[in-house]
Amino acid sequence: MTFHPAENRYETMPYRRVGRSGLKLPAISLGLWHNFGDDKPFDVQRDILRRAFDLGVTHFDLANNYGPPAGSAETNFGRHFKDDFRAHRNELVISTKAGYLMWPGPYGEWGSRKSLLGSLDESLTRMGLDYVDIFYSHRPDPDTPLEETMGALDHAVRSGKALYAGISSYTPAQTLEAARILKEMGTPLLIHQPSYSMLNRWTEDGEPNLYETLETVGAGSIAFSPLAQGVLTDRYLKGVPSDSRAAKEHFLHAHDLTEEKMARVRGLNDIAAGRGQSLAQMAIAWILREQAKGTPVTSALVGASSVSQLENNVAAINNLGFSDGELAAIDEFAVESDINRWAQK
Repeated sequence: MTFHPAENRYETMPYRRVGRSGLKLPAISLGLWHNFGDDKPFDVQRDILRRAFDLGVTHFDLANNYGPPAGSAETNFGRHFKDDFRAHRNELVISTKAGYLMWPGPYGEWGSRKSLLGSLDESLTRMGLDYVDIFYSHRPDPDTPLEETMGALDHAVRSGKALYAGISSYTPAQTLEAARILKEMGTPLLIHQPSYSMLNRWTEDGEPNLYETLETVGAGSIAFSPLAQGVLTDRYLKGVPSDSRAAKEHFLHAHDLTEEKMARVRGLNDIAAGRGQSLAQMAIAWILREQAKGTPVTSALVGASSVSQLENNVAAINNLGFSDGELAAIDEFAVESDINRWAQK
């Protein structure tokens, strides 16, 4: 069936400028990490992508190794793009990344020029694209000079294979240096993609913290895992379902869900109920709040395994405001909980 996007798709979604660039992102972006591999029904993927676009979600975020198997999310997205979105390419922001293990041998991961640029070429082929809007260094490489990694991002932009350069999971100090190197090359750092949630607040630590650093260099941010791998939903309020991510030990472990932690989650759930939101909606809205220190988050990156889950998450935009009392109450429960799987060791 031919896809005809909703004519009112831009009427409700807020769009936020990315740092000091000319680019805007939707407040809610769709990540294709868990639910677009070959283990997920193709028609369900299609329905999620179509509904997202109808709701004003114009940013689709991928990486070379998303699946499973690795690469399949990009391949599947390429089929959806060809079928439904090619005519709307200039309405979309499509991003991908390289840095985690993708193929065997010494060049299949990390941040060398060979690895990053080879991976970008493969990603473009899988998706059937001439370019991506944002190309990320997915994680800092402790053994490759930062000049080489940033040089690869600069080359990707100058070659026309990417419009903008981004980084993910870099510390504030690494971010400052990466931005300096890129600026000297003539390609500004557009955006940082950190993990960030009510239970994972590392981005607020340090002097300066990550958000203050991004404000200094003029870059934006997009928060991934804003629901803490599903902990900040109603999924685990009454235990660990047998079909859940925690039960399957996939980036979340049952032993992480201690009674102390879940008591905090239940406290947050009560606050959300008082706001007329689900816990997931409040968690996303909190990510997008105005912050006292540094710039606000540009966009919250959410996943979805169904259209209804997508719609529930996107509905967070209906109430993004918080009173001082609500923020203070949230801070009693929203504390660092040692769930950052992407922290540098």
